[in-house]
Amino acid sequence: MELGRTGPACAAAALLLLLLLAALGEAEFDPYRVLGVGRGSSQADIKKAYKRLAREWHPDKNKDPGAEDKFIQISKAYEILSNEEKRANFDRYGDAGESQGFSQHQHRQFHHFHEGFYFDESFFHFPFNSERRDASDEKYLLHFSHYVNDIVPDSFKKPYLIKITSDWCFSCIHIEPVWKEVAQELEALGVGIGVVHAGYERRLAHHLGAHSTPSILGLMNGKITFFHNAVIRENLRQFVENLLPGNLVEKITDKNYVRFLSNWKKENKPHVLLFDHMPVVPLLYKLTAFAYRDYLSFGYVYVGLRGTEELSSQYNINVYTPTMMVFKEHIDKPADVVQARDMKKQLIDDFLSQNKFLMAARLTNQRLFQELCPVKKSHRQRKHCVVLLTGEGDKFAETYEAFLTFAVANTKDVLRFAHIYNERQPEFADALLMDEEKYRGKSAVVILERRNNAGKIAYKTLEEAWQGSKEDNFILLDLLDQLRTDPGLLSSETVLADLHDELAPMFLIRWFYSTLDYILDCWDSLFHRCCLRQAATEIQAEAVQLAELIAVCKSSLRREMMPLLSLLFSALFILFGTVIVQAFSDSSDTRDSPPSEKEEATTKTEKNDTNFNKESNSRVPKKGFVEVTELTDINYNSNLVRLRPGHMNVVLILSNSTKTALLQKFALEVYTFTGSSSLHFSFLSLDKHREWLEYLLEFAQDAAPIPNQYDKHFLERDYTGYVLALNGHKKYFCLFKPHRSGDEGGTVGSCEDYDSPLHTEARGKSSCSPGSRSIKNKLHKLSFWMERLLEGSLQRFYIPSWPALD
Repeated sequence: MELGRTGPACAAAALLLLLLLAALGEAEFDPYRVLGVGRGSSQADIKKAYKRLAREWHPDKNKDPGAEDKFIQISKAYEILSNEEKRANFDRYGDAGESQGFSQHQHRQFHHFHEGFYFDESFFHFPFNSERRDASDEKYLLHFSHYVNDIVPDSFKKPYLIKITSDWCFSCIHIEPVWKEVAQELEALGVGIGVVHAGYERRLAHHLGAHSTPSILGLMNGKITFFHNAVIRENLRQFVENLLPGNLVEKITDKNYVRFLSNWKKENKPHVLLFDHMPVVPLLYKLTAFAYRDYLSFGYVYVGLRGTEELSSQYNINVYTPTMMVFKEHIDKPADVVQARDMKKQLIDDFLSQNKFLMAARLTNQRLFQELCPVKKSHRQRKHCVVLLTGEGDKFAETYEAFLTFAVANTKDVLRFAHIYNERQPEFADALLMDEEKYRGKSAVVILERRNNAGKIAYKTLEEAWQGSKEDNFILLDLLDQLRTDPGLLSSETVLADLHDELAPMFLIRWFYSTLDYILDCWDSLFHRCCLRQAATEIQAEAVQLAELIAVCKSSLRREMMPLLSLLFSALFILFGTVIVQAFSDSSDTRDSPPSEKEEATTKTEKNDTNFNKESNSRVPKKGFVEVTELTDINYNSNLVRLRPGHMNVVLILSNSTKTALLQKFALEVYTFTGSSSLHFSFLSLDKHREWLEYLLEFAQDAAPIPNQYDKHFLERDYTGYVLALNGHKKYFCLFKPHRSGDEGGTVGSCEDYDSPLHTEARGKSSCSPGSRSIKNKLHKLSFWMERLLEGSLQRFYIPSWPALD
């Protein structure tokens, strides 16, 4: 009997003890002690202490396990002491008087998910704070910079589900089990998960438009949509599914599968079919279709539906196992197939990432060109592209089919095939097909390698037009085999302009859809805000928010209208300006007649020579910010003989008359290589050190044949434009010799042969006189040679010792 009486007493005592412990736990938090300041400290002292402690305990810099908790305490303490009202409440009552991050007014206007049920958690002061809650949200926490720089761009690849929470939030605790379960499930399907703590990320919470906690929102394509239903698993899954566009996956039957698969040519994409026994399209498949929508088109076949028997029979589908097929140029046979009883996201991603492109895709935009033909990063990561330049119509169908057959048989990881329509990308075709008459009305094949993101490429065009014959196949295959061992086969260089986006919608269509999206978003926000008004005391606050929302919608619509109005006024201005210029062009032409090209070239040459002769021979002006020094007997040992191991001196050979022109061109060609600390750049005067140069060239007679001493033109040979890469430590050099003007890919000049002894300095003025354009053309392919020098693929000529430089 006594035991029965003591039971309630013990329970009451235990409850009282818990309340006392909770009160003590809360009272332990002293913001003055956390920041290390006194109660009479000024705001400047508090701010200074906060900055010092925040830098010391920031989790990104401090790897201590308790750094994050300490940083949260520091932020809490500063938030209380930096606010005069909260600081006064703490000084009087030992409490800030309101929950962190949101005021009592904001708590009172919060509408809980269960209508008609309201719980004021501030009444009990239970320790719901984040320090004692489930740590499952920690890996999903978002910060403002992380959201803007990473999450928003990534929302164009997958949707995000974001929860807004705070301390002292009973409803946040209430939805935690459901949120945790749904977050794990959706993350495995490919949905991004995020959590924003409004108390510590007030700026981000305001940016997202969250005025109460808990709030759940979806982020898709950079647009925010709020969740307004009860927090249960089915509603959250349906909310994420509604974020996705409705036309991602097409339902396929026996009646439309041929049309669907035949659209590969129009859309320039492979087509994917998923065969499954589910009546609705799985959410995993919709998310995958959204992530790969720029590369693939997706269709879904419900194998249990009447009207899909022919389709299942033709491709021999196992109706009990989900099957995914990728179709490319040939719709009668899939290019790749995967079957699995449990289709996981990783399996699907691996399968689709290997089948993102057609076997010989058409280059329709710059992004596709960059992905098919990535920039070469090193000689071990080369990727070459074989491009068919052809036309549209039945006339070119046979040559395209032959090229496609060759591509299917020879596609490798380091070799990609593509084709392009000359009429739709004329700048691309003109840059590669120098002899337009030779290929007019015919197809051509080009092997190319992208050098940098600025459009520079190295390429080689097949000498004859592509007909698709066995001989053409043999020639192309032989060139590809040679290319594996000799990268220098791509001897021509050019710079390509960016490709036009052939499949991009018109500006008016993009503007119309953008405006429609904004109107729908505004209407959705207005509708839900009106539905959430339940208390008469909140009508005034809601009216103010409604007016602000309408103003935002108007400003957004105005921003969308501005580009169209700007385009119209710009067109009118250009048209008016064209008329005015045309009216005065005749009189301007007669008054201001430009000088002839020959006079202008002569004037520029004389001016450059005059300016350069004013400077000393030992000091070279900066040409494109490249430091080039003269190699003389004074610095010969330090710049060559005693050069540190691993360093090379790139030396340009010039004469007094060609000094200005060659140095200018030399600086432009080697400028991109000046970032290497192991390269030094110099020039050598041929007039002073001809004997030294000819001694070196005797060790490279196969590369630069030297006539015998009895040749009458021996002393007249023109070595200007030669470039030597000298390795002083290992005693070898690499040689760059100017190409002949008739070589493939070379710049057409007026000289027939740069190395001919007939072109000498003593012969006076000629078609190859110093200062003319042909002098600079001697260094036309120097940048390509420099790339091979850094790769180590150039031929090396060893010498027993370095000769003295007299």
